[in-house]
Amino acid sequence: MTAARGQTRQRILDTAKTLFHRQGYHATGVNQIIAEAAAPKGVLYFHFPGGKEQLAAETVLQAGQEMGLALDAILAQSDDLATAAHGIAELLGTALEQTQFREGCPIASVALDVAADSDQVRAACAQGYQQWIDLIAARLRQRGVPDHSVHELAVFILSSIEGALLLARVQHDTAPLKDVATRLAKVIASEIQN
Repeated sequence: MTAARGQTRQRILDTAKTLFHRQGYHATGVNQIIAEAAAPKGVLYFHFPGGKEQLAAETVLQAGQEMGLALDAILAQSDDLATAAHGIAELLGTALEQTQFREGCPIASVALDVAADSDQVRAACAQGYQQWIDLIAARLRQRGVPDHSVHELAVFILSSIEGALLLARVQHDTAPLKDVATRLAKVIASEIQN
C-alpha cells in the first residue's frame, strides 16, 4: 500500500472514529464520513470492503487501544491507586469539557448503538473493554490487590468509571467522575489492606 493510500485509509478511520464517538453508529452515515474525510466514495469500500460495519469495528479497536495506552500511562505514573483513580477522572473529565460534553467513551457510543445487531462490532467492543479490564487488573496486582479479588475489582472499576462518564456527559458536569474516583480510591485501599 502506498503512503497516500495509507494516509487516506487512516483519515477515513480517524473521521469515522470521531463521528461514531460523537454521534453513535446509526446517526453517522457513510456519505458523511466520506465528505468529512475528503475522500472519494469508492475509496471507502476499497479500504473497508465490509463497509460501515467493518469501519466501526476497526475504529472501536483503534480507539480502545488509544484509550488503553492513556489509562495505562496514568496507572503506571501514579504513586498509588487513589492518585490513579483521580488522574483517570481528570483525563476523562477534561476530554468531556473539551468536546462540550459531546464525546464520552469511544467504545460505549458504538456499543450502545449496534453491539446487539452486529457480531463484528460487538466483538470489537468486547475486545476493547477486555483490554482495559486486563490492564487495570495487572496494575491492581502490582499494587498488592490479592489475586482472588483482582478481576472482580477491575470490572467494578471500569463499570464505575463508564457509568460516571455517562452521567457526566448527560449532566454536563464532571462531578460524577470525581465522586466515583473518590469512592474507588477508598474501595481499592480497603482491598489492599485486606
